[in-house]
Amino acid sequence: MKSDTEGSSSQKHADLTVWPGRPYPLGATWDGEGVNFALFSEHAEKVDLCLFDESGRRELHRVPVREQTDQVWHCYLPEARPGLLYGYRVRGPYDPAMGLRFNHHKLLLDPYAKQIHNGMKWHDSHFGYKVGHRNEDLSYDRRDSAPGMLKGVVVDQAFTWGADRAPRTPWHRTIIYELHVKGFTKRHPAVPPAFRGTYAALATAPVIDHFTRLGITAVELMPVHAFVDDRHLIARGLRNYWGYNTIGFFAPETRYSATGSIAEFKTMVKALHSAGIEVILDVVYNHTAEGNQLGPTLSFRGIDNPVYYRLLADNPRYYMDYTGTGNTLNMRHPRVLQLIMDSLRYWVLEMHVDGFRFDLAATLARELHEVDRLGAFLDIIHQDPILSQVKLIAEPWDLGEGGYQVGKFPVGWAEWNDKYRDALRSYWKGDGGIIGELAYRITGSSDLYARSGRRPYASVNFVTAHDGFTLQDLVSYNSKHNEANGEENRDGTDNNHSWNCGEEGSTDNPEVNRLRARQKRNLIATLFLSQGVPMLLAGDDIGQSQNGNNNAYCQDNGISWLDWDPAHLDTELSQFVQRMIALRKDHPVFRRRNFFQGRQIRGAEIKDIVWLHPDGQEMTDEEWNQEFARSLGITLSGQAVDEVDERGQRIHDDNFLLLINAHHEEIPFVTPAPPSNFGWVAIVDTSCQTTNRADVFYAAGASYPLQARSLALLVERPPERMRRFDRRRSAAE
Repeated sequence: MKSDTEGSSSQKHADLTVWPGRPYPLGATWDGEGVNFALFSEHAEKVDLCLFDESGRRELHRVPVREQTDQVWHCYLPEARPGLLYGYRVRGPYDPAMGLRFNHHKLLLDPYAKQIHNGMKWHDSHFGYKVGHRNEDLSYDRRDSAPGMLKGVVVDQAFTWGADRAPRTPWHRTIIYELHVKGFTKRHPAVPPAFRGTYAALATAPVIDHFTRLGITAVELMPVHAFVDDRHLIARGLRNYWGYNTIGFFAPETRYSATGSIAEFKTMVKALHSAGIEVILDVVYNHTAEGNQLGPTLSFRGIDNPVYYRLLADNPRYYMDYTGTGNTLNMRHPRVLQLIMDSLRYWVLEMHVDGFRFDLAATLARELHEVDRLGAFLDIIHQDPILSQVKLIAEPWDLGEGGYQVGKFPVGWAEWNDKYRDALRSYWKGDGGIIGELAYRITGSSDLYARSGRRPYASVNFVTAHDGFTLQDLVSYNSKHNEANGEENRDGTDNNHSWNCGEEGSTDNPEVNRLRARQKRNLIATLFLSQGVPMLLAGDDIGQSQNGNNNAYCQDNGISWLDWDPAHLDTELSQFVQRMIALRKDHPVFRRRNFFQGRQIRGAEIKDIVWLHPDGQEMTDEEWNQEFARSLGITLSGQAVDEVDERGQRIHDDNFLLLINAHHEEIPFVTPAPPSNFGWVAIVDTSCQTTNRADVFYAAGASYPLQARSLALLVERPPERMRRFDRRRSAAE
């Protein structure tokens, strides 16, 4: 039972007992006896708590919330239980010209709702103004939005985590796999039909087997925070498939749940942890689903518009829009910062996730108009004992002025590196004059990260991601084909750095298909042999195509869902991806913790890295900028690896020779003298699916036939193998 003090001023409302409750924690909190409700609003004049039947259609009680502490409105219902559906109505002035948009006719979703009853049915009543009225948002709409509105659900957080432990994979050993919860398993034949497209599906044995067979160490889930389908998409028969339209920062999206329980999400995390796989969430804290001044009133706008959103200082009727979505969350207000921090901690402590990728993260660092790397949000996270210990990945840009911030986030953050993406794409499609740029990217982008004290693993390297072409489409299309989106192919970027290898789209031409297969191997091999953290887009390992759509954000259908039909799977590519990941895991020279120095270190007799011209000689400064140069050789010293084992003993690796050629003709590459005067043997050659030169040894000065548009990786081998090769060569001669 609650204390006498807490219940001393209890009230009776329509046969419902109401106690004052407490202002903390915010949200609806079940304590085993009843439920405490707490809502922050700085400018509200009155708050009503609305309770609904289990269908969410009928309002059972409207409870005035009379207690207010430090601008938090709160009450306690001793008779309430988990499963209860609720929302709020908030009264205050409706004065859009002053940024105030209170409208108590609109049911509002609790920003701290841990689960959401998704009964959303779009109607003009969801808007605070009269849709179509001459003055639009300056008008006032009195229709009740509750029948078709989302509702919060009171939850019981109890869950048996048992011996669950976070894998805590070190950054330099991390391999990320970006996937969409629904699209990954919606058509997976080995997943039970009732589970397909859900969190439960990701916990099934066939899916986890796929992850472990690939060798990835972390899944990065596209947005799973509760989100809303845009009204204009619904009108066109489409959906907001990607989910970058958040309305609930604490609630897992219900459309991905087979059971309707948040325990399903926790079970998924627990199962992935058992397989040694981390869970990273793609989170959208830069804006909400409420859009601009003509958007709906669903939650934040009706609770306290000028608190939650950045408004124009000289005309607060309108919103600052750094995101291209109509609004920007107001990171300058302490309660908004608290909301985001509470959300992040909730997902770590209660849901056991291992990290976050922040969508348009530059927006979160804006103090006034400029991006500030010492902004309050970044500073608070850096000092937080919980959040500073999980993986933090920034999408380091937004659409505002000065929003491109690649390389400028502080220590402790990794970043999506689009410079890496563009360099690899441009190089392998044959662009000239960029081998210097390529060299920076495949060695960890020291030009971006070294000066600030960050490491190579600050760079999250990727060739493809959800936004843009898949790997298959990258080598199959010169132009985007987004007609299915209903925007006359105007949406999506035209700057794809893609090449169709001779024909646009799918083809039966065996020559074109062989070249495409080689180009995919080139891109995959380069990705996993580069310093930094590789990120693979789910589906790229099986040859997934979106038919040239590079902006499939609204395609909740076969365009986006992975095709697991055995007849359509690129099994040879899958095997190649597995082999490259295994090679990376086996050899620390490809996942260094520190940048290369290009000189002898720690008394070693060789340099940690040497850049080579095809004649086998070290590159000169002038050769880096040659427009015609499209080939490069690199020796990597295994003796200079900067990794130690559990006992602190330095780990040594093999010495490698990496040869890359984006030229359209074969280039004979003179092999250099191996660091230990051994010989070289090819273990990867993308000119063929399986390396057919594994039994051929190359001494110093030998000519390696580096095929057109191909990559080869050679490893140093001891003298006895060289002697065997010499005898075999003599016999042949």
